[in-house]
Amino acid sequence: MQQSTPPRRVKSVKSVFREFMSTQASGGLVLMSIALLALVIANSPAAPVYFGVLDSHVLGLSVLHWINDALMSLFFLLVGLEIKREFLEGQLKTWPDRVLPGVAALGGMLVPALIYIAFNWSTPETLRGWAIPSATDIAFALGVLALLGSRVPVSLKVFLTALAILDDLAAVVIIAIFYTTQLSWPHLLAVLALLVILVALGRSGVRHLSIYLGLGLVLWFFVLKSGVHATLAGVALAMMIPIGAPQGRVSEAESPLLRLEHSLHPWVTFLIVPIFGFANAGVSFAGMNASVLLKSVPLGIALGLFVGKQLGVFLFAWVAIRANLAKLPARSTWPQLYGVAMLCGIGFTMSLFIGLLAFPTTPELQADVKVGVLLGSLFSGLTGAALLIACSLSRR
Repeated sequence: MQQSTPPRRVKSVKSVFREFMSTQASGGLVLMSIALLALVIANSPAAPVYFGVLDSHVLGLSVLHWINDALMSLFFLLVGLEIKREFLEGQLKTWPDRVLPGVAALGGMLVPALIYIAFNWSTPETLRGWAIPSATDIAFALGVLALLGSRVPVSLKVFLTALAILDDLAAVVIIAIFYTTQLSWPHLLAVLALLVILVALGRSGVRHLSIYLGLGLVLWFFVLKSGVHATLAGVALAMMIPIGAPQGRVSEAESPLLRLEHSLHPWVTFLIVPIFGFANAGVSFAGMNASVLLKSVPLGIALGLFVGKQLGVFLFAWVAIRANLAKLPARSTWPQLYGVAMLCGIGFTMSLFIGLLAFPTTPELQADVKVGVLLGSLFSGLTGAALLIACSLSRR
């Protein structure tokens, strides 16, 4: 008698989320190592080769430009896919799920921005960087939580992930509104026409990813020429890719969005983001002294990330919980929530990216941004991890 083949096990949204969190966490550890390597090389005899390769031109653009405008479009495509999935089927599906991370994310953007503005109010050139300390690096933050293991309740890891996703959404909006150069209306009309075509394809039931990705390449070109930053083409394309059947949850095999997300994850996490980190984290300390830390840009960024993030996230979350708009994450304590708020000060990837947009033609300010981001992220990661370890030890 022929044995029947067991049915293929369909992944639930929870299992997808666990897999996502595990990948991001391990990717954060890789990113930490790559950032450290970039710093070492940038301050070694190999520094001229490092900076020379980044400044060399290929097909009319520098290698650094290709990394930041082309490769990072795939990062933003993945960010867009994650945002869409979380809002439709994941941890942000309902309004009660969105309240605590949403309110905390709002505080974590406003307070750091205000701290930066306070240090740069009188200098219009540097004031453009107000959004730099407002971002949270999900890979780095989850990488720290991965090192802490069971010391941190799963509910806080879910909270941090949801907050970081909303943070990314806000960063995308900020880039689109505040860091857009002179617009080309013919190219913008071409972008609009392509988006209409993509919407029509989704509504007509087209599920072939190759069609969406092919049109996505054309979309990227027109966005690049439009004056809007090219990476936003990735987010726009992600919003157009269908998640599956309009009713009920679908398996990865049935969902173009889930298939693309899971295909992109390892490439973005272990290749694209590390390449970006390696290309942008390298800052030469030659000729620098302690006085650089007192300059308005690095000081505003470092304090915005280290002080502003933890205060903004925790205080806004505290108000939401005390007002009965949300609940403290399950099996967690107030000190643990504060520890996670500290980890939100790890800005890195998105902070560095916004810094490049804020000061595209000023290498000195770009170096100041890197110093501020690295210091603020380092202190946030170390103090957040220390507090969470102390919390776990006190509960034994």
